[in-house]
Amino acid sequence: MTIIIISLLLLASLLPHLTFTAHVNVSIVNGREAKPHSRPYMVSLQVNRQHICGGFLISKKLVLTAAHCRNGYEIRVVVGAHDLRYSKCSYVIRVKSYIPHPGYKRNPIQNDIMLLRLEKKVKLNNKVRLISLPKKGKDVKPGTRCSVAGWGSLWTNGPQSCRLMEAFTTTKNKVDCQRRWGSQFISSQMICAYGSGGSCNGDSGGPLVCGNTAVGVTSFGHRYLCNSPQHPNVYTKISAYLQWINKMEKLSDFM
Repeated sequence: MTIIIISLLLLASLLPHLTFTAHVNVSIVNGREAKPHSRPYMVSLQVNRQHICGGFLISKKLVLTAAHCRNGYEIRVVVGAHDLRYSKCSYVIRVKSYIPHPGYKRNPIQNDIMLLRLEKKVKLNNKVRLISLPKKGKDVKPGTRCSVAGWGSLWTNGPQSCRLMEAFTTTKNKVDCQRRWGSQFISSQMICAYGSGGSCNGDSGGPLVCGNTAVGVTSFGHRYLCNSPQHPNVYTKISAYLQWINKMEKLSDFM
């Protein structure tokens, strides 16, 4: 009994510190294993063969991800993967150039979006495909049921998943997002969403998918609690960056 009381007192002493500080590099909690290769646009970004972030294919030579995933080390992109322990259906491609948004800032986080130009084109098949981006002016509406996926942590401070996991989440209105995140949430460039499952450490850079369209890039969440109902996960709003993406895509054809 004494041990239980001491434990409860220690927990209570920590509660005031559980603030809504943003924490980048957010795996899927309360999710389920995705059907193998049902999300053929997903890629794993790796450093020294260790998964660090997600990303997704938007062209044969471009991966879209979060700018904060660039950590100074050489990133390699694994395409066609489901279980990262096996490489029967997957292969690795080097990154030729990193193209973070010119307005990217880490603290407070802003314009958290980056393109990776691959060293060679991917070969499209039933396990490797592209995902569509939203059309100009077609923002996702609040209350839309969407999904997220990744190889990140299975729970807060838990181990990463070897197999691709997925969860469903619902977009929130920008007033609610602003109320819960304060000045850290910028409605012109961000979306927030919450559901029974959601993103966690290692899922950064993966897409928020509504229908068959990638509408967001996983950016940040609560520092101490993955998929917090009080502070929903935040995604970079892709529709706000279409002009920049299209410009970079055209330039990449000549690079």
